[in-house]
Amino acid sequence: MSQKKPNYNLIGKSPRKVDGLSKCTGVTKFADDLELPRMLFCKIHRSHVAHARIVSIDTSAAEKIPGVKAVLTGKSLPISFGILPVSQDEHALCLDKVRFVGDPVAAVAAIDEDIAFDAINAIKVEYEPLDPVFEPEEALKNEVPPIHDYGDDGNVHKRVSMEFGDVEKSLADSDEVFEDIFFYEGNTHLAMEQHSSLAWMDPDSRITIWSSTQTPHYLHRAAAKVLEMPPSRVRIVACPNGGGFGGKSDPFNHEIVVAKLAKMTNRPVKVTLTREEVFYCHRGRHPVLMRSKMGVKKDGTIQGLHFETLLDGGSYGSYGVASTYYTGALQTVTYKVPTYRFDGVRAFTNKAPCGPKRGHGTPQPRFGMEVQLDKVAAKYGLNPATLRLSMMQPKDSITANWLRIGSMGLSRCIEKVVEGSDFNNRHGKLPRGSGVGIACSSYICGAGLPIYWNNLPHSGVQLKCDRGGGVAVFCGETDIGQGSDTVLATCVAEVLGVDLYDIRIVAGDTDLTPVDLGSYSSRVTLMMGNAAIQAAERARELLAKAVGEKLEVPGSRLGFAENRIFDVENTETGVTFAEGVVLAESKFGTIGTVGSYTPPPSPGRFRGHGVGPSPAYSYSAAVVEVSVDEETGMITVDKVWIGHDIGQSINETLVIGQVEGSVYMGLGEALMEEMTYRGNRFGVHKIPSLLDYKSPTTKEMPEVVTYLIEEPDENGPFGAKEVGQGPLLPIMPAVANAVYDALGVRVDEVPITPAKVLKALSNKDLRHGPTRFPDLKITEQDRMRVKTQEEGGDGRSDKPFDRKKKKEAVKP
Repeated sequence: MSQKKPNYNLIGKSPRKVDGLSKCTGVTKFADDLELPRMLFCKIHRSHVAHARIVSIDTSAAEKIPGVKAVLTGKSLPISFGILPVSQDEHALCLDKVRFVGDPVAAVAAIDEDIAFDAINAIKVEYEPLDPVFEPEEALKNEVPPIHDYGDDGNVHKRVSMEFGDVEKSLADSDEVFEDIFFYEGNTHLAMEQHSSLAWMDPDSRITIWSSTQTPHYLHRAAAKVLEMPPSRVRIVACPNGGGFGGKSDPFNHEIVVAKLAKMTNRPVKVTLTREEVFYCHRGRHPVLMRSKMGVKKDGTIQGLHFETLLDGGSYGSYGVASTYYTGALQTVTYKVPTYRFDGVRAFTNKAPCGPKRGHGTPQPRFGMEVQLDKVAAKYGLNPATLRLSMMQPKDSITANWLRIGSMGLSRCIEKVVEGSDFNNRHGKLPRGSGVGIACSSYICGAGLPIYWNNLPHSGVQLKCDRGGGVAVFCGETDIGQGSDTVLATCVAEVLGVDLYDIRIVAGDTDLTPVDLGSYSSRVTLMMGNAAIQAAERARELLAKAVGEKLEVPGSRLGFAENRIFDVENTETGVTFAEGVVLAESKFGTIGTVGSYTPPPSPGRFRGHGVGPSPAYSYSAAVVEVSVDEETGMITVDKVWIGHDIGQSINETLVIGQVEGSVYMGLGEALMEEMTYRGNRFGVHKIPSLLDYKSPTTKEMPEVVTYLIEEPDENGPFGAKEVGQGPLLPIMPAVANAVYDALGVRVDEVPITPAKVLKALSNKDLRHGPTRFPDLKITEQDRMRVKTQEEGGDGRSDKPFDRKKKKEAVKP
């Protein structure tokens, strides 16, 4: 396609001087005849077929529409990108093939959205259909050409097999082996704010992208790569997000497209996706089919566990490799599992790409494990709460799969929710149709390794103290509604003893702030918080030296509180914080300090050990009370009691908000949310709108009683641990277990809809759920074996892992 000549609205092709200054700087008056660059609006033409080769793209009609300033196709953006270094499989606009309904093919920039819509509808694309794959089991067969030309085996994106200890022997030595199959339907994030980005190339040929992203650092990498620009000339500003939940943690095609259009037109270009397009972007919860073989003693304690997962990954890699590992990595950090085997496969299908959603990869296996434990308790007549309390993974321990556990407050979480709900006196004793269920969970407080392996800090903070008593804090963290800006300010204020209103935050700007890897994996509080404390403590040390000399008091005897620096043995002796800054600046020069944080190394040394390790783990326990109508199958959640091991609350209001938000989202996944497609032939979304995609309203939201368990963790800032994702995980299985307590039926899949309850009631085994699990085609060559610590292992596998080779393959 012949590209249109770029359209410029500025007078001339370079900034004109006015009063000796460039009129593009915005710092002086403009010439009367200056026409400022008017913002353009971008719309994207998307594929209406699920799998096809692109034969031709005719943009001529779109180019002729008055008001259209630029038309863009994939030929102008040939370089691929992706969030993971092993899955660089996306293009800003498709080059030669489309892989799902909604794949971006062309883009336009026009003077308003209506014209842009008309223009994308005028673009004609000729496709050559290819055989689609819509189900993971189809993908395993590899009977059609692969969706991508990489991956472990045709349409198998990733195949994982890891064994820790002799699982076969453990199962054989068990009193009974429970084998169950579960299914967890995919769902989407449903953030209130749609994706939106605006790009502008300034007169110095620097691109700035303002975007609703959770990961400005990784978007910066992707944009510089695809635009073929030096990273120093690309700036990403992460705008406050109206919700993320993982859905804005990939670099997206529309973010790069508007940057390219801004370069072409020399005008600001903005794109805001429609709600339907957000469903196409997706990156939501993977649909996962699971099989669990759990060997137990008659007291219910676990002897060995073999857990298998089959993930429907959709059309692109996204975080999929990590997602696959996460469906097995954290099964060992809650309860003692002496031997463990995990087999997982992620398949490519011609559907919207899946990725990370709140709890990334762990709600699905947690649902299976907690429901299966409930079955164990029912079989042996055990109290399900007491069973869980009897087999806690010890604190300060190493799990079978070499994850290091620090603090562990799950026992207190269970005790709190059991006491608050009167669980022991009500479970199994309520009238038919009413029931209570319990479930537990755990989650990471940030990943132990960065996405691109390197030895660089995961979070950095710069701090500047000014003579007026203010403190400016610079950090690349992104506030997506979880309150990380407040946490950042609080950590600094706590160390320096200043008022929160005297703290100024500059965040999420790749030009101005040190790198923080992003708001994902519940990492921000722990990693950013530790970096902030380090920077503040360094500033405090400088101030203490200067003030100590002035007051003739040892610096170690000085306290910082209420905007004062004072002698703790004689509190009347002191100076204001602003005076302290002046004294320190007089002695040392400008007071600016830095802090950074890198997680401790993992004890594991095998391939795949990078997913699962964390500086700390949070824990949650929930009891859910339900009423179920036996005639209609309707489920009403009456009340929820939830305990969360937070380590230490930095801001209790924010913590409770995150816990209760997790409960809300968990109830949606448990009862109604599902990402479904029309039949099995076209790959078209069945419900890509807020009208049809069901989620809870205030009417469905029950009373929630929240217990915060504070057992400070030595690795957390002031002992704090995560709260953004962990409390979601126990809700879905607790609902399923409560339904069983109410009616004696098992629904072994989510969402647990009225229709499924009625089917379970009508089945002889009083169960509804999947009945078969396919052969994942795991071979001995695929399987990696690692001795557990109890077996005398050292964290290495029988297949040596070459860390140096891995680092050479993925340079920072």
